[in-house]
Amino acid sequence: MSDGAVVVKTRKFMRNPLLQRKQMIIDIIHPGRPNVPKTELQDVIGGMYKTSAKQVVVFGFRTKFGGGKSTGFCLIYENEEALRKFEPKHRLIRQGFQEKKETSRKAMKEAKNKGKKIRGTGRSIAKHKAQRAAGAD
Repeated sequence: MSDGAVVVKTRKFMRNPLLQRKQMIIDIIHPGRPNVPKTELQDVIGGMYKTSAKQVVVFGFRTKFGGGKSTGFCLIYENEEALRKFEPKHRLIRQGFQEKKETSRKAMKEAKNKGKKIRGTGRSIAKHKAQRAAGAD
């Protein structure tokens, strides 16, 4: 194998119709390379399963001791709408589907502490107002 060659093998393949996706564990064999970029893996897996690379989500990679082999998890969504609906926010941000909302640490702590002081039914309303104030700063 040359330095650029990457072999992708899948294990524990499962169709998940409830979440509109296929999920599997992928083993990547990459001799001569420290690891493989996720974008490259998305292209390879998208080609294997005849889908767009945008609908492929890869995460949780661990490189085996000694290098040359990595194992991770892969989800292939049926459409972009399902991906946006079921994926956690942090992975959507990594994929580029959402923008990260920047709030200061101090504003988040103030909102939390303000919410602790209020009891009863007004708590959720006050919490919402505090979050909006923190977001406006």
